[in-house]
Amino acid sequence: MHKTAVIYSIGKLTQILGGILFVPLGIALWDYRAESFSHVLTHPDVIGYLISIIFTLLLGTIAVSLYKGGRELQRAKEGYAIVAIGWIWMTFWTCLPLWFYLLDSRTGADAGWFATFTDAYFEIMSGYTTTGATILTDVEIVPRSLLFLRALSHWLGGMGIITLAIAIFPSMGVTAYQMFRGEVPGTRHDKLVPRLSQTVSILWGVYVLFTGAETVLLWLGGMSVFDSVCHSFATLATGGFSTKNASIAAFDSDYIRWVIIVFMYLAGINFLLHFSALRGNIKDMFTNREFRFYNGVIAAAIIIITLSLVIGGLGSEEMAANQFRSDPMSSEEFSTHYAEQSENVGTFYSAFRTASFQVLAIVTTTGFVTADFDLWPNFIRFLLVFLMFFGGCLGSTGGGMKMIRVVLVFKVAWNALKKMTQPRLVSPIKVGSQVVDDNQIVNVVSFAIFFVGLFIFVAFLLSFFMPDLTTAVACSIATLGNIGPGLAGVGAIENYSWIPLPGKWIAIFAMLLGRLEIFTVLIIFRPSVWRK
Repeated sequence: MHKTAVIYSIGKLTQILGGILFVPLGIALWDYRAESFSHVLTHPDVIGYLISIIFTLLLGTIAVSLYKGGRELQRAKEGYAIVAIGWIWMTFWTCLPLWFYLLDSRTGADAGWFATFTDAYFEIMSGYTTTGATILTDVEIVPRSLLFLRALSHWLGGMGIITLAIAIFPSMGVTAYQMFRGEVPGTRHDKLVPRLSQTVSILWGVYVLFTGAETVLLWLGGMSVFDSVCHSFATLATGGFSTKNASIAAFDSDYIRWVIIVFMYLAGINFLLHFSALRGNIKDMFTNREFRFYNGVIAAAIIIITLSLVIGGLGSEEMAANQFRSDPMSSEEFSTHYAEQSENVGTFYSAFRTASFQVLAIVTTTGFVTADFDLWPNFIRFLLVFLMFFGGCLGSTGGGMKMIRVVLVFKVAWNALKKMTQPRLVSPIKVGSQVVDDNQIVNVVSFAIFFVGLFIFVAFLLSFFMPDLTTAVACSIATLGNIGPGLAGVGAIENYSWIPLPGKWIAIFAMLLGRLEIFTVLIIFRPSVWRK
């Protein structure tokens, strides 16, 4: 391991972060513009921004100046180390404004410096990993600059802050392709153009185009400009942070829900396919095997859930009332809540709209909510958890295992079953007309084994800190799959604030593992990686 390459690149990333943080600082200064300058400097979020900006620019500049030789070192393990360590490092400096705010605003047992730091780090890691799991119990009282910071962390994490660095500094030189592989989800990375920096610029161009389009459409639907930008950032990144406590349900607008449904769907598709379609090659999209499977899974889930809600309605009220909740409702409150949720799926259209929204939010791992799906029948709740494993397409901003991996795992299993009855059968595994080589099959199966194994292991660890097994299991896949809301104690109308500190750090690590595709993180724990 050439540590100079790692330090140099992280220094560059730190400098970029320092520049980016001027944007939420500007929002804070604008919101406090009526106050005197000396009083503005007493606001904890402003202090946090200033400290973060000063130290990121200073430390980044020192690292870049002292380790310039790192630019020319081109090795794979440096790339993976830069990605994994870089995300942990960037999260630390980004969470400082929120940490200072929580220290200033909280009282009681949750006001300790370590408890508030854990919550701030959890929130920003949830943002960067596009998980959308929150520890904030009332987001509507949080300063706008911090709400924007949460949304911005989504947007940067969705396409990847390191891919942004490659686009800004194409001459970074430090294992750029390996960093790209470590950060951008997928089993392989088809480059549209020979130069990696051009490919990354194309991806960011499509990303920005869709973000701008959704922002305008949401604004036309009645959202404020600020809310439109924050929700567009969260949608295109498949993140899920909202500026409202009730998430998208707070806007009570069919138009806004359908706009977000459309853009969640688009965000779950390979962005290289979007680029081809924008250039007029729409046929490439519809001949893509993964894209067809993605559509099939979504359509099947929507049909099943819609028909179930129309025919049978919500699940048993008694059973739903007995589910674990971190903040239980009184029997009267629950009955009112249950009646309201029943009305939300009382017609075929409302059931179809609600099912469409929640299926897209789960499959693409966006995590927005418009309904308390914990009240739905148990088999639908199980179906939603099952869909959490699927995730978006290769090269999308969605989390999960990715659709193409699910397709290949099914094909490998089916091929093995055929060979049990036909031992001499020669049947190569194909995706469309393309034969998948053995190395790719090994990588996909290995990833699936790791993903499921880690899901079980994380659920086992969380069960020590949670009073309910359903919550522990749902929290495991919701964080590892970067989804956000799960079931029971971390369900659609719950949050993660009540989880004990060790449980939060387990969830933080699970979110990082899920976003960086497991191997990128685990590889840095191998001692051989750090030897020269």
